[in-house]
Amino acid sequence: MSDVHYLTSEGLAKLKAELEYLQGPAREELAKRLRFAIQQGDLSENADYIAAKEEQGFLEGRIQELTRILSNYALIDEIDRKDGVVNIGSTVTIQEEGFPPETFYLVGPREANPLENRISHESPIGKAMLGKRVGDTFEAETPNGRFVFTILKIE
Repeated sequence: MSDVHYLTSEGLAKLKAELEYLQGPAREELAKRLRFAIQQGDLSENADYIAAKEEQGFLEGRIQELTRILSNYALIDEIDRKDGVVNIGSTVTIQEEGFPPETFYLVGPREANPLENRISHESPIGKAMLGKRVGDTFEAETPNGRFVFTILKIE
């Protein structure tokens, strides 16, 4: 899978820190728990052992996922953007008729958080606004229906 993962510098630092923690202290702590559970005897009925093995599976899966992401990413801060055109990394103010303007930061899906006005470039609204300019209107088909927005500002 060669999908590029778009990350901000902040998001990249968080993922690297998480990977470092999981590969170091988290793995070590889990290994201690497994050793202790094994020393308790019969593993077939040992709830501590079973729980630790399940946690180990999740931990190793997350390590693999982070390793895959970090092996093929693009920093949003370094993307060559045309002035006045919406792209990943743009901060865009849009308005739906009859509603107040809203400002969104267009990021990759891993860092999207609508509560912080960070939307993915793969979301219905994010995808629909890509390539647009100030004054353009665009339609976005969302799970809640079709909406029409006007772009007021691009930073």
